Amino acid sequence: MDPEITALASSAGTALVGALATDAWHGVRDRVLALWQRARPERAPGIAGDLDDTREELLTAPEGPGRDAVAADSGTEWEARLRRLLTAHPELAGELRALVADLTPPDAPAAGVTQHATASGNARVYQAGRDMRVGGEGRV
Repeated sequence: MDPEITALASSAGTALVGALATDAWHGVRDRVLALWQRARPERAPGIAGDLDDTREELLTAPEGPGRDAVAADSGTEWEARLRRLLTAHPELAGELRALVADLTPPDAPAAGVTQHATASGNARVYQAGRDMRVGGEGRV
Protein backbone atom coordinates (compact mmCIF):
# COMPACT_ATOMS: atom_id res chain seq x y z
CA MET A 1 0.00 0.00 0.00
CA ASP A 2 1.18 3.48 -0.85
CA PRO A 3 1.85 5.32 2.44
CA GLU A 4 0.84 8.68 0.93
CA ILE A 5 -2.52 7.31 -0.18
CA THR A 6 -3.02 5.70 3.21
CA ALA A 7 -2.24 8.96 5.04
CA LEU A 8 -4.49 11.00 2.75
CA ALA A 9 -7.36 8.52 3.09
CA SER A 10 -6.97 8.59 6.88
CA SER A 11 -7.05 12.39 6.99
CA ALA A 12 -9.97 12.50 4.59
CA GLY A 13 -12.00 9.91 6.52
CA THR A 14 -11.52 11.86 9.74
CA ALA A 15 -12.31 15.19 8.08
CA LEU A 16 -15.40 13.78 6.37
CA VAL A 17 -16.86 12.39 9.58
CA GLY A 18 -15.98 15.62 11.37
CA ALA A 19 -18.02 17.56 8.80
CA LEU A 20 -21.10 15.35 9.15
CA ALA A 21 -22.84 17.47 11.77
CA THR A 22 -21.79 20.88 10.50
CA ASP A 23 -23.49 23.43 8.26
CA ALA A 24 -20.90 22.59 5.60
CA TRP A 25 -22.25 19.04 5.29
CA HIS A 26 -24.13 19.43 1.99
CA GLY A 27 -21.14 20.95 0.22
CA VAL A 28 -18.82 18.27 1.58
CA ARG A 29 -21.27 15.55 0.53
CA ASP A 30 -21.40 16.97 -3.00
CA ARG A 31 -17.61 17.08 -3.25
CA VAL A 32 -17.19 13.51 -2.02
CA LEU A 33 -19.88 12.31 -4.42
CA ALA A 34 -18.14 14.11 -7.28
CA LEU A 35 -15.08 11.91 -6.70
CA TRP A 36 -17.14 8.75 -7.11
CA GLN A 37 -19.09 10.25 -10.01
CA ARG A 38 -15.87 10.71 -11.96
CA ALA A 39 -14.25 7.42 -11.00
CA ARG A 40 -17.15 5.00 -10.47
CA PRO A 41 -20.41 6.69 -11.59
CA GLU A 42 -22.39 3.48 -11.14
CA ARG A 43 -21.57 3.53 -7.43
CA ALA A 44 -22.36 7.20 -6.77
CA PRO A 45 -26.04 6.65 -5.80
CA GLY A 46 -25.03 4.01 -3.25
CA ILE A 47 -22.29 6.23 -1.86
CA ALA A 48 -24.82 9.08 -1.52
CA GLY A 49 -27.07 6.83 0.55
CA ASP A 50 -24.15 5.60 2.64
CA LEU A 51 -23.05 9.17 3.40
CA ASP A 52 -26.58 10.07 4.46
CA ASP A 53 -26.80 6.93 6.61
CA THR A 54 -23.47 7.71 8.27
CA ARG A 55 -24.63 11.24 9.05
CA GLU A 56 -27.93 9.99 10.49
CA GLU A 57 -26.18 7.37 12.62
CA LEU A 58 -23.80 9.96 14.03
CA LEU A 59 -26.51 12.54 14.72
CA THR A 60 -28.72 10.02 16.51
CA ALA A 61 -25.92 8.51 18.62
CA PRO A 62 -25.97 9.57 22.27
CA GLU A 63 -23.59 12.42 23.10
CA GLY A 64 -20.30 11.45 24.70
CA PRO A 65 -18.60 8.07 24.38
CA GLY A 66 -21.41 6.62 22.25
CA ARG A 67 -21.09 9.32 19.62
CA ASP A 68 -17.30 9.16 19.81
CA ALA A 69 -17.41 5.42 19.08
CA VAL A 70 -19.73 5.92 16.11
CA ALA A 71 -17.47 8.69 14.79
CA ALA A 72 -14.36 6.50 15.15
CA ASP A 73 -16.00 3.54 13.42
CA SER A 74 -17.36 5.76 10.65
CA GLY A 75 -13.99 7.41 10.14
CA THR A 76 -12.33 4.01 9.77
CA GLU A 77 -15.01 2.89 7.32
CA TRP A 78 -14.71 5.98 5.12
CA GLU A 79 -10.92 5.85 5.34
CA ALA A 80 -11.00 2.35 3.84
CA ARG A 81 -13.42 3.38 1.09
CA LEU A 82 -11.38 6.44 0.18
CA ARG A 83 -8.14 4.43 0.24
CA ARG A 84 -9.61 1.91 -2.22
CA LEU A 85 -10.87 4.73 -4.43
CA LEU A 86 -7.48 6.46 -4.46
CA THR A 87 -5.61 3.22 -5.06
CA ALA A 88 -7.70 2.62 -8.18
CA HIS A 89 -7.79 6.31 -9.19
CA PRO A 90 -4.71 8.15 -7.87
CA GLU A 91 -5.54 11.11 -10.11
CA LEU A 92 -8.23 12.07 -7.55
CA ALA A 93 -5.67 12.65 -4.79
CA GLY A 94 -5.29 16.38 -5.48
CA GLU A 95 -9.01 16.98 -5.21
CA LEU A 96 -9.24 14.98 -2.00
CA ARG A 97 -6.26 16.88 -0.55
CA ALA A 98 -8.05 20.15 -1.35
CA LEU A 99 -11.19 18.91 0.43
CA VAL A 100 -9.17 17.93 3.51
CA ALA A 101 -7.43 21.32 3.50
CA ASP A 102 -10.79 23.09 3.31
CA LEU A 103 -12.12 21.05 6.24
CA THR A 104 -9.04 21.43 8.44
CA PRO A 105 -9.04 24.51 10.68
CA PRO A 106 -5.99 26.73 10.08
CA ASP A 107 -4.83 26.31 13.68
CA ALA A 108 -5.13 22.50 13.63
CA PRO A 109 -1.95 20.54 14.26
CA ALA A 110 -0.22 18.99 11.28
CA ALA A 111 -1.51 15.62 10.18
CA GLY A 112 0.01 12.67 11.93
CA VAL A 113 0.29 11.34 15.42
CA THR A 114 2.40 12.97 18.10
CA GLN A 115 2.91 11.11 21.32
CA HIS A 116 4.84 11.97 24.46
CA ALA A 117 5.38 9.79 27.48
CA THR A 118 7.48 9.75 30.60
CA ALA A 119 8.18 6.69 32.70
CA SER A 120 10.08 6.42 35.93
CA GLY A 121 11.10 3.65 38.25
CA ASN A 122 9.75 0.32 37.06
CA ALA A 123 7.00 1.87 34.94
CA ARG A 124 6.44 0.87 31.33
CA VAL A 125 4.94 2.99 28.60
CA TYR A 126 3.21 1.47 25.58
CA GLN A 127 2.16 3.77 22.78
CA ALA A 128 0.57 3.09 19.43
CA GLY A 129 -0.89 5.23 16.71
CA ARG A 130 -3.54 2.59 16.22
CA ASP A 131 -4.23 -0.92 17.50
CA MET A 132 -1.98 -2.59 20.05
CA ARG A 133 -2.10 -5.88 21.89
CA VAL A 134 -0.17 -6.23 25.10
CA GLY A 135 0.41 -9.73 26.40
CA GLY A 136 1.25 -10.85 29.91
CA GLU A 137 4.55 -9.93 31.50
CA GLY A 138 4.75 -6.69 29.47
CA ARG A 139 5.21 -8.38 26.11
CA VAL A 140 3.96 -6.34 23.18
